[in-house]
Amino acid sequence: MGAVHFDSYTDARAHLKALLDAAERGLVATVRRESATTAIVDVERLRHYLATVTPSHAQVVPESGGWSLFIPGLPVAADGATFDEAVDEMIDALREYAEDWQDHLLDAPNHRENWGLVQLISLSDDAQLRDWLVGETR
Repeated sequence: MGAVHFDSYTDARAHLKALLDAAERGLVATVRRESATTAIVDVERLRHYLATVTPSHAQVVPESGGWSLFIPGLPVAADGATFDEAVDEMIDALREYAEDWQDHLLDAPNHRENWGLVQLISLSDDAQLRDWLVGETR
């Protein structure tokens, strides 16, 4: 089986198993609807790719007997009495940012390019986000 492409939603629905099987194997799988083509991608493959090409660049600063964590260029920061608490707070802050982005920031000029980051956050569990923040990839 090679790449799978369907020229209509109706055709894709009729061949949904083939479409999903192709995506799960990592093959190109697309559906065309009117003037837009959408790729169907296995979640774990996409999440791993985004984690690899989007390093967090998180900065950690010891501050007032605790820790502060921020990501340059993002309106997201966290504090904690311990490093682990700061990371936990950052995970919560990232999830809140992803929700805000999907709710109302996606069209804002200074946020629209964060699509990949929002996908990464939304597709990751807390352990995966922790690894991404501290520089490990799974």
